[in-house]
Amino acid sequence: MTLKSLSNNPLSWPLIYLGIILLALLSGYQDIPVLKPLGLVIAEIFVKIFKCISLPIITLSIIVTLSQYSTEGSMRYVWRRTMRYTFITTFIAAVISALFYLFIHPSLVTTVDSHVSELPSQELGYWNYLINLIPSSFIEPFVKNQVMSALLVGVLTGIGIRFIPESELQHSIIKFFRAFHGLLMVITSWVIASIPIALFGFITATVVQLKAGLVLKGIGEYLLVVVLANCFQGFVILPLWLKFNKIKPYKSMQGMLPALSVAFFSKSSVGALPVTIRTIEANLKVRPEISRFVLPLCTSLNMNGCAAFIFATVVYLMQNHGIELTLASMGMWVCIATIAAIGNAGVPMGCFFLSASLLASMNVPITLMGVILPFYTLIDMLETALNVWSDACVARVVDEKYRNELTEAGSYLRI
Repeated sequence: MTLKSLSNNPLSWPLIYLGIILLALLSGYQDIPVLKPLGLVIAEIFVKIFKCISLPIITLSIIVTLSQYSTEGSMRYVWRRTMRYTFITTFIAAVISALFYLFIHPSLVTTVDSHVSELPSQELGYWNYLINLIPSSFIEPFVKNQVMSALLVGVLTGIGIRFIPESELQHSIIKFFRAFHGLLMVITSWVIASIPIALFGFITATVVQLKAGLVLKGIGEYLLVVVLANCFQGFVILPLWLKFNKIKPYKSMQGMLPALSVAFFSKSSVGALPVTIRTIEANLKVRPEISRFVLPLCTSLNMNGCAAFIFATVVYLMQNHGIELTLASMGMWVCIATIAAIGNAGVPMGCFFLSASLLASMNVPITLMGVILPFYTLIDMLETALNVWSDACVARVVDEKYRNELTEAGSYLRI
């Protein structure tokens, strides 16, 4: 399903959205006999849908991403640097989100008559955790919803495919995973197109909990964490990285403003890609040989804003569910957010969807996602602009490094 077809979906019209929200509020507060149970059923159905497709689609995205890029000759150097910078910047974005989360410490949602605090804490030693991380079969992580094990399977499979010696067999396996990934993407597009219906269910369930004593606190602080993490990454971390590589950061940012504006308002780094390529070649003087290889790769892999959002959202909802997270477990979730963000390639409404899916796969209630959803449009605009700005920084640094390599070697780039 294309973006155009999604925009033509009547359920995406603003008035329909408003009507669904009002109807959900009314259903939850007034206990309307038909609508209230319908909303609760819809919420439960979408939780099950998220559980069903979450780990497979993330794992397949990682497999396809890691296995499908083949580079030879001079481009191998560019590919390796791009992968390295992409992982580092995405990881740093998740770390920044974690630091802001620990500093602001958003107030949790509480319930007057809640049994959440009675949840038993599962404390496993690190050795036991490492043992449990290794699945006994390839399907076990998906049957038991083991997030880390599924990510491990995805990473190992994606890397392993690249080392298959027979090229014909390698291409056949890649085609299989791409086909399976494409199938799940079609199903995902159907789910995303019906998000307004899910919104009705989640808001109804949230209102019912509000009536039962749910007190919403800290949503604004949580949103502040996400916004500050994105802004700090975009205005401090990435400029410092450019400065370290002897590139003028704010002149580069000024040169990228046309592409950043398109990314911000379109909420699509893929849609902004043609403008991004033209802008970086014209204003930042990045050579086409580099920009037209690095930027499409970064569009699929470099998800700084997504990593920050996934970490803050998953940790916030887990803590609201009564799950105590130590610094070590938060560090683990920094890694998960990084890998999940990189595996976000091609997932519509990716950050929100992946966060909800990860939570659902761990049996964490996601009704609060219905409260976050109305604000997600603005967050998505900010995240997309950050992702494109990070893509431009990676391309600019790779170009600068490669120029230096060519100068030292006394050779010329040939593709």
